[in-house]
Amino acid sequence: MNILHVYKDYHPIFGGIEGHIQALAEAQTAAGHHVTVLVTNPAREPARQTINGVHVIRAGRLATVASTPLSLSLPWQLGRLQPDITHLQFPYPVGEMSQLLVNWLARGKRPYIISYQSDVVKQQGILRFYRPWLLRALRHASRILTSSPQYIPSSPYLQPLADKCTAVPLGIDPAPFLNAAPLWAKGERVRILFMGRHRYYKGVDTLIAALPHLPQCELIIGGDGPERPQWEAQTAALGLGERVRFIGNVSAEDLPRLYASADIFCLPSNSRAEAYGLVLLEAMASGLPCVTTELSTGTSFLVQDGVSGFVVPPQEPMALAHALGRLADDAALRRAMGLSGRARLLAELTVPHMVARVQTVYEEVLSANHK
Repeated sequence: MNILHVYKDYHPIFGGIEGHIQALAEAQTAAGHHVTVLVTNPAREPARQTINGVHVIRAGRLATVASTPLSLSLPWQLGRLQPDITHLQFPYPVGEMSQLLVNWLARGKRPYIISYQSDVVKQQGILRFYRPWLLRALRHASRILTSSPQYIPSSPYLQPLADKCTAVPLGIDPAPFLNAAPLWAKGERVRILFMGRHRYYKGVDTLIAALPHLPQCELIIGGDGPERPQWEAQTAALGLGERVRFIGNVSAEDLPRLYASADIFCLPSNSRAEAYGLVLLEAMASGLPCVTTELSTGTSFLVQDGVSGFVVPPQEPMALAHALGRLADDAALRRAMGLSGRARLLAELTVPHMVARVQTVYEEVLSANHK
């Protein structure tokens, strides 16, 4: 099968969707498919390159507006390629509008599917212009993939198209996380870990606000981003300096060891911009109990409340402190929930599971298109 993936970025650019495409594309290549990834060029990367068998084409980038790279050559590159199926990652307006143009020129004979990663939450100005194109791209897609069943009924854009939506949970390779040696020895306090980009929707301000109610705990905050100065200022204002550590970005080699150094993982997101939470999968693979928030997205799909951790309302420090405190005070509960999460991940949420489900969708779409 000749497969084309379209998005704004790809390896070596780091990000959740970028990593998902890489894992999917490389697994598809290993299965014998011809796989191409069409993205934009962020800097001085080669215009064409083969990475682990995946053919990468980087179209010229004109400018970047509201995290959206603009490219005049991406539609042209897309039209030149002749895949059996095109797989778009949403949201990327340039990709979806380019596909609509190509399909119009080809009289609708280019089947495509959309992985709907998240509603457009923050960029409301762009959405006012883009909304008609978004709706058209969704209507004309052969299938829409979501990362969790919860996202379909909770999205105003997907509700009317529920009949063409299929939940395909994202998966990871658990191997690096299963038996990692701790990066640091355990201390006297129970260690809570957050890992991720420091963005507004991650809700770390709520986690910091909960920590004064958890004197038995310390907090490790990994990653970096625009919210870090505010979170550091909040930590200082609450007098939590000795119990909170900001450690910055962590290498891929050290990441499993960081999880192995923790007792509890927390993802306290406060917005539907947190559509899934791959870090929760990494924590589950590491055997950590997880505490997250109910957003009607993948967070409460991944963390089964009362089984592999706890799910609490967003932006409620006391509710978060209560859930974290229950785990901090009960080592046996932490272990039991951590083992439950790991067992579910190994049974359902690995890359081979994801690739097999995507392959089934491809085959169904192509079969229907050839009738």
